[in-house]
Amino acid sequence: MDFAESETGFVPEWQKDLTRAPVSTKIVVAGGFGVGKTTFVGAVSEIEPLRTEALMTRASEETDDLGATPDKATTTVAMDFGRITLDDDLVLYLFGTPGQQRFWFMWDDLVRGAIGAVVMADTRRLEDCFPALDYFESCALPYVVAVNHFEGTEAFEADDVREALSVPEHAPVVIMDARERSTVADSLLALVGHALETAPA
Repeated sequence: MDFAESETGFVPEWQKDLTRAPVSTKIVVAGGFGVGKTTFVGAVSEIEPLRTEALMTRASEETDDLGATPDKATTTVAMDFGRITLDDDLVLYLFGTPGQQRFWFMWDDLVRGAIGAVVMADTRRLEDCFPALDYFESCALPYVVAVNHFEGTEAFEADDVREALSVPEHAPVVIMDARERSTVADSLLALVGHALETAPA
């Protein structure tokens, strides 16, 4: 019995096959302030997510709009980080970006090496995701739009959101709940599929 077996009691067969090295890839989760990026990463991460959250203070009152999220007490100041295994040999590393404009200077570093991005949207303030959409369009990084449906808000169809945001037909738009692991995983699968479709032959 090897170390992994003695520690966990079970090792998947694919991990014992030394000819099948897992493929790991990087995905960025972006969007406006308070749209649910930290929740998204935490919902699917199989490790304890790394969070760089700080308490919000009065200094941010004039720049951070809490109208849609009045109970929000912390904000991401660097990034969120998590990991999810989607298949036996496909591991995704998730990097959540900070949403406020004053932290956008970090995006170039966070995006480097990513195969694609999830742009999260809140239908109460769709305009907040325009900077992320513009950014990923400008650097030609594949993306999907994940509409985080907040409890108690009006539900919209994906096509309605696509039209409102002028998202091109080839980019998937999905309706999801950042608290629900299954819908977050579906959003990631949509992105992986889209990235594979748009990758150079």
